[in-house]
Amino acid sequence: MDIIDISIIAVYVLLTLFVGIWVSKKASKGLKSYFLGGNNIKWYFLGLSNGSGMFDVSGTAWMVGILFLYGLKSFMFMWLWPIWNQIFVMMFLAVWIRRSNIMTGSEWILTRFGNDKAGRASHKIVAVFAIVSAVGFIAYFFEGVGKFMTIILPWDLSLVLGGSELLSSEHVYALIIIILTTFYTIKGGMFSVVATEVLQYGIMVIAGILVAGYTFYAISDAQIEAVITPEWRNVFFSWELETHWSDQYQAFNDLIDSEGYKMFGALIGMTIFKGFFASIAGPTPSYDLQRILSTKSVKEAALMSGFTNLILFIPRYLLIAGIVVIALVELAPIMNGNPLLSGADLEIILPKVINFHIPVGIKGLLLAGLLAAFMSTFSAFVNAGPAYIVNDLYKKYFKPEASDQHYIRASHIASFAVVGLGVFMGFFANSINALTLWITSALFGGYVAANFLKWIWWRFNGWGYFWGMFAGLFIASLQFVMDSYKGTFTEGTLIYELSEINAIYLFPIIFGVSLLGSFLGTYFTKPTDMETLKSFYRTVHPWGWWKPVCEAIQEDEPTFTENKNFWFDMGNSVIGVVWQSSMIVLPIYFIIRDYPKGFIALAVFLVTTIILKFTWYDKIKNL
Repeated sequence: MDIIDISIIAVYVLLTLFVGIWVSKKASKGLKSYFLGGNNIKWYFLGLSNGSGMFDVSGTAWMVGILFLYGLKSFMFMWLWPIWNQIFVMMFLAVWIRRSNIMTGSEWILTRFGNDKAGRASHKIVAVFAIVSAVGFIAYFFEGVGKFMTIILPWDLSLVLGGSELLSSEHVYALIIIILTTFYTIKGGMFSVVATEVLQYGIMVIAGILVAGYTFYAISDAQIEAVITPEWRNVFFSWELETHWSDQYQAFNDLIDSEGYKMFGALIGMTIFKGFFASIAGPTPSYDLQRILSTKSVKEAALMSGFTNLILFIPRYLLIAGIVVIALVELAPIMNGNPLLSGADLEIILPKVINFHIPVGIKGLLLAGLLAAFMSTFSAFVNAGPAYIVNDLYKKYFKPEASDQHYIRASHIASFAVVGLGVFMGFFANSINALTLWITSALFGGYVAANFLKWIWWRFNGWGYFWGMFAGLFIASLQFVMDSYKGTFTEGTLIYELSEINAIYLFPIIFGVSLLGSFLGTYFTKPTDMETLKSFYRTVHPWGWWKPVCEAIQEDEPTFTENKNFWFDMGNSVIGVVWQSSMIVLPIYFIIRDYPKGFIALAVFLVTTIILKFTWYDKIKNL
């Protein structure tokens, strides 16, 4: 590490702390100010903040690895999250969510199921889910940033006592970054989070452009052509993956065969199946939902969600593609000679490229950008998770009457507790990839069924929601425990065999169990009170099976009509997914110098943008 690079990183950290603390006074006005910015933050700042929060270092390291190995098809791995839930939010869900005018996702649940015993049960279970998912993501960040910083920074910070290592250098680095980020996040709430994330987004964009520019300067077309094959460039696929690498790089073909994604058609089919239900279920109760609820109006919620999609993918994939091209030329020949090559080697491509193949100055800015990516995403979860502990559990059930300052102090304590649990869980994670698959497939799989039904079916009630969520959470947690301790199980037992299954293929099981819990909980209990349903449907106005409720409203309001926009919204969502995909492959094609396909991607982007101007933007202008 050159002194210039270290200085750039130090200036960035100090600037972030200064900005976070400088705006923190605005957070002291109450819980709404602390967690939602008082609904007084501009939608484009919230969009920049939301995009910055999705630009995390662990995810970036993972995406660098899968693009390196699988080529252009790898962008479909992002459907594991699924990233196009942002398109569904943009097209219709942001409007539905913001109309409720509340503070958290679990508080929103009370507007759907009422405030009776069933409603309170559903309210509690979604708060628990929000806390569990926040803890899971903090573990994910803890694993990723520690691994990243250890390879990048030259100092060994491991703690040793009596000849035994108490904490590895990886864990010490992670703890230092987490403590700094937690400090300004707790100090300033949503105002500090948004202010610092806007700053961090700018740094990440500059870093992406610089890396892409350096790639064009340092790597020739001939060097790229010598490594990648036509199949690596090909975005289309058949049921089974074709040979991606030439015979010269057979080790990478063997790695693809052993990673569990050889049957690519089955994987994509499963991600589409999961993605559709997960996307209609809406954003999980985390920072994305918090940004929607923080906007000033329904119109600004939709604009913010659209802006998030527009600003996120091109700068992020400029950075990812630039790193991958350098890795293909500089690291692939070395890695190919490793007979024990594994998926874990892919996770350290990003820090290795930065450490040994990025010049002074650019390295410092890039490290500051990636550190910004970590800090922005981490701070978003640290702000969102405690909102459910304080507003939805502590304030509602334990201390309903207290001062704003009391609740803000309780939020500080809750933040430390969430971070502490996340760090503890991070010590038991096997890898970034394992945590990615558990969060996206198991944990979110338990969320999908109940939250899909809550929008579309009037008969679905609070007990159905509670048991659907509980069943999904239980199976997801069991899967994580099995995966963490699979080495202790004997070969041949059912538990060992389940722990060896890729998490994405467990999604139908988790979804099915959760769906069963939802139906049983609904049909064995009475429906939600009709007045609650009428209030919800009149306010939110989703499409789906709401005819009895609509008819009840029409008795008092004859002009009231059903929402029949399902096919229109789905058509817009399909166009949006194509639009989003074009923004991912566009920078990759230009970085690998495949200009004909790059211009095709650009044309697709422009055409879909024009279509969405008429089918989406013109529509929300009238909200």
